[in-house]
Amino acid sequence: MEQPISVTRSNFNDWMVPVFAPANFIPVRGEGSRIWDQENKEYIDFAGGIAVNALGHAHPVAVNALTEQATKLWHVGNGYTNEPVLRLAKQLTENTFADKVFFCNSGAEANEAALKLARKVGLDSGVAGKSGIVAFKNAFHGRTLFTVSAGGQPKYSQDFAPLPNGINHVAFNDLDAAKAVINEQTCAVIVEPIQGEGGVIPADIEFLKGLRALCDQFGALLIFDEVQTGVGRTGSLYAYMNTGVIPDVLTTAKALGGGFPVGAMLTTDKFAPHFSVGTHGTTYGGNPLASAVAGAVFEFINTPEVLEGVKHRHQYFLNALNTLNAEHQIFEEIRGQGLLIGCVLKAEYAGKAKDITTWAGEEGLLALIAGPDVVRFTPSLIIPEKDIDEGIARLKRALAKLAK
Repeated sequence: MEQPISVTRSNFNDWMVPVFAPANFIPVRGEGSRIWDQENKEYIDFAGGIAVNALGHAHPVAVNALTEQATKLWHVGNGYTNEPVLRLAKQLTENTFADKVFFCNSGAEANEAALKLARKVGLDSGVAGKSGIVAFKNAFHGRTLFTVSAGGQPKYSQDFAPLPNGINHVAFNDLDAAKAVINEQTCAVIVEPIQGEGGVIPADIEFLKGLRALCDQFGALLIFDEVQTGVGRTGSLYAYMNTGVIPDVLTTAKALGGGFPVGAMLTTDKFAPHFSVGTHGTTYGGNPLASAVAGAVFEFINTPEVLEGVKHRHQYFLNALNTLNAEHQIFEEIRGQGLLIGCVLKAEYAGKAKDITTWAGEEGLLALIAGPDVVRFTPSLIIPEKDIDEGIARLKRALAKLAK
């Protein structure tokens, strides 16, 4: 067998469409919450593949599910169903408000399906022009043309005009602003229970309750985008469970497959029938390989031990970050739930989040940003405390560079 082709970081610039600016090192293997690069340098992983690697790297639960299914059946196309996808659908509906599931490959696809379903429900309502969508500033819902238009960050959408119309953006956590635009022509309100990319900003409970009431009043679907907050990330299976608010549609992806690409749109028997045969579809969505992995990962996470462990680790992280901040005075606020944590930089360090994550990489720590002023952590839900300690020590060394 031939040796694999030798590659370096510079080959990215040679061969890849330049929509990313990856770090200067290439990770090649991982175990738990640590990874190693081509030079065998070790890193603590506080990024988790952007809230994806819920069980860390190479966890036996995911590896075993993948390898076992890989010897049986990978893909059959949507002319047939399969056993793993039916089992996964049962897990999701038994453990949430939902009755029905549509499977796809990503969070963007899940949100695309949710928004299309809402438009179809609006059309079927018989109310003329019931196609309006209300979304929120700084939201992020994906990179397809429809989802990037629903997202409230013009930097991601403005270059691709003309955009799908009928989408209204108002301030997040401002119920009066939402009241001013939600009406009989509104078919959906889409909201993140915690804005992830927008800066790790939790929604106020009263805001979400108000949106629920407005959707009920005007016959609009309330869509919760739980792509980042779902599957244990906040210490509950889904973040809506922390709010007392039940959406009509929920989207989930990222952690659902523990690193294997899979997404899903969950909804109720009231709305699911508006998607009849042929109205929407996918080639790979719900294939046996993805479904088998997701089923195993979901089952492992959906236990009191793991979910309580996330809450415990949140407090452990918070204590360590507060101790660090007492010394360095760099963060204005530390916010979020569970293992979705955002550290907001003080005004004098505005715009420096990317520098911090770059320096963290040099010190052997993977971290994320959520906008220019927020350092974000979304590690494995089962990260050991010793790895948290070591990661914080490496962060401390990175912050020392900022202070200089």
